[in-house]
Amino acid sequence: MNLALLSAFIPTFFFVSVTPGMCMTLAMTLGMTIGVKRALWMMLGELVGVAMVAILSAIGVAALLLNYPSVFIVLKYLGGAYLAYIGLQMWLSKGKMAIKADSTDSKPASRFDLISQGFVTAIANPKGWAFFVALLPPFLDASHSLASQLIVLIAIILTLEFTCLLIYAAGGRTLKSLLMQSGNVRIMNRIAGTLMIGVGLWLAIG
Repeated sequence: MNLALLSAFIPTFFFVSVTPGMCMTLAMTLGMTIGVKRALWMMLGELVGVAMVAILSAIGVAALLLNYPSVFIVLKYLGGAYLAYIGLQMWLSKGKMAIKADSTDSKPASRFDLISQGFVTAIANPKGWAFFVALLPPFLDASHSLASQLIVLIAIILTLEFTCLLIYAAGGRTLKSLLMQSGNVRIMNRIAGTLMIGVGLWLAIG
């Protein structure tokens, strides 16, 4: 790939990725409630979703979907309702994602639950599709292999995205450590639940 294009692509995507959004808010919320290590499963699902969106955007599928926004409606609403429901459970200090004062009898969220959260949040966000449609074409050189260029760009995208997700999850974990000094688990659950509900609403109506 053209090094000049790469030198522009990397800071551009990092800036966009590190900007607070649905996926980053989700990472911070899970960092608060289940910790960075468990949140890695959500990140896996999110990265798979981002890779899928990037590939489909590059081959033009996203442009077609954006011309028919009704394709997203059901997925957006279902995904948003799912995340909002989880947030409500957290707000009530219930469910698998909530912080437990006594974790001996609590059943943690499964890996599948976490992966699904990340994947749905990534692929059900029309703004993500629009972003890739706008961003990727200027960095693709028609005189070179499209496949090899996509491999390089998507590898960079996923690396930067993963880095930003870790930053937000670690920030959430630090926030939990600070707030838990008061010993008030209910407040922590309400903060995390409110953030999760906000992500769900953001996804549904954004």
